[in-house]
Amino acid sequence: MEQDDPGEALSELRGRRLGALELLQAAAGSGLAAYVAWALLLQPGFRRVPLRLQVPYVGASERQVEHVLSLLRGRPGKTVDLGSGDGRIVLAAHKCGLRPAVGYELNPWLVGLARLHAWRAGCAGSVCYLREDLWKVSLRDCHNVSVFLAPSVLPLLEDKLRAELPAGARVVSGRFPLPTWQPVVVMGEGLDRVWAYDVHSGGPNGQASPEPSSASVPGAPRSQVG
Repeated sequence: MEQDDPGEALSELRGRRLGALELLQAAAGSGLAAYVAWALLLQPGFRRVPLRLQVPYVGASERQVEHVLSLLRGRPGKTVDLGSGDGRIVLAAHKCGLRPAVGYELNPWLVGLARLHAWRAGCAGSVCYLREDLWKVSLRDCHNVSVFLAPSVLPLLEDKLRAELPAGARVVSGRFPLPTWQPVVVMGEGLDRVWAYDVHSGGPNGQASPEPSSASVPGAPRSQVG
């Protein structure tokens, strides 16, 4: 496999977001609507988080959600999405049998949108969206973790995952890989690529460490890692 290049993925991500922004500006007739959307939907949650830990919201694509579910499907234990946005990954996880499924999102508008989606899907009482800072929640009972975060915060996330995750947990990172962990499975191409990491040792005392595994993933084609 070619070496992963966060810069290339960032360029592709910016390209996708620019296209969406241009459509918004065309529909509104000016950039005012985009600013209002940012101020109302994204800024409220950021005010409580240090600048270096802030991660702009970009919703996962349908293909990204499919890849995450392929790497987690059939696994027991609590499933969480850190920075769950509009809740699409949590809702899809619940529908495919990953239960309980919980989303942690600091932005109140996105939490409300996620709960609306769950209500419309008839799952309002089954999935859980909590307005919480992902850096402050405990992951000690979490066995399946999904993250779609910016590369600038991934080194700090590694420390949190290593300190808190129990043995047997799996982490799936979308868009960007964890910088020092070795993935057991890589799926997808370009911005839709996701990386799976297994934790093989550790426990409540915070000695968790990721290691390569030869375990197969049901329904997921393996990609050579190297």
